[in-house]
Amino acid sequence: MPANAFDSSTFNSSAVKTWLLDLQARIVAALEAADGLPFRTDAWKRPEGGGGISRLIEEGNVLERGGVNFSHVLGSQLPPSASAHRPELAGRRWEAMGVSLVLHPRNPYAPTVHMNVRCFVAMKDGEDPVWWFGGGMDLTPYYGFEEDAQHFHATCKAALDPFGADLHPRFKDWCDTYFFLKHRNEPRGIGGLFFDDFSDGGFDHAFGMTKSVGDAFLTAYLPLLQRRRDIEYGERERDFQAYRRGRYVEFNLVYDRGTLFGLQSGGRTESILMSLPPVVKWRYDWHPEPGTPEAVLYSDFLTARDWIQNA
Repeated sequence: MPANAFDSSTFNSSAVKTWLLDLQARIVAALEAADGLPFRTDAWKRPEGGGGISRLIEEGNVLERGGVNFSHVLGSQLPPSASAHRPELAGRRWEAMGVSLVLHPRNPYAPTVHMNVRCFVAMKDGEDPVWWFGGGMDLTPYYGFEEDAQHFHATCKAALDPFGADLHPRFKDWCDTYFFLKHRNEPRGIGGLFFDDFSDGGFDHAFGMTKSVGDAFLTAYLPLLQRRRDIEYGERERDFQAYRRGRYVEFNLVYDRGTLFGLQSGGRTESILMSLPPVVKWRYDWHPEPGTPEAVLYSDFLTARDWIQNA
């Protein structure tokens, strides 16, 4: 372990890393089985310390583009994006590790999905290390299906319930607030769960909750991909998908903390930007025709709803 890595009885760095690598392997194996094509493996090192393993598929049978990345990186000074909400930690040495994925299916009826789980440790000589977990998952459909939204949100709730009844409403609201494009005054998708700066209950509790979130991803998403992957579609649907993907790009490049942290910390650009979709369009002041399936996405899905209560 590098000299500035933190490992103690209160924060088990090796246990987190072992789980993250296993999570990446399990998710990639399931996605390869669903797509029928293998993911590319790209191991990389970061000059300042650490590195990662990127697993990527492009032009797959089901996934037009998808990436499942593991990273374990170290640095001498926390970048602004990591200390903005905790200014007292600015300037500390740091260690960060996590798994982050984004999947862009080819079929417009299959939703884009994002998930990440991560941990940080901030260190300073003469002071106790400060550690926390963060992460979540959220769904971005192009054509909405009530049963898909209900399943995704119910799975998120089931992952959190064993760790406190207050967590799901709190993390769902946080997700709705976080994945919101202020300059468009609209959400990126239909949400899910999001959390950060989480160390409640000590290491075992916080790590257990984070593992539950990561382990729930395949249950939350794979059934939706299987349901929608073979629905017939045409140029109209592909065109709308490309237009809505533009919102995804805007959010990731303007607001996303993970993207900003990676770029500010000198991370590997190819791995950081693997979340961007392969085909995307922008139009000037476009609005869907009333009564169309495209309009229904805006009226019925791109709004903060209690999907489970409405099931």
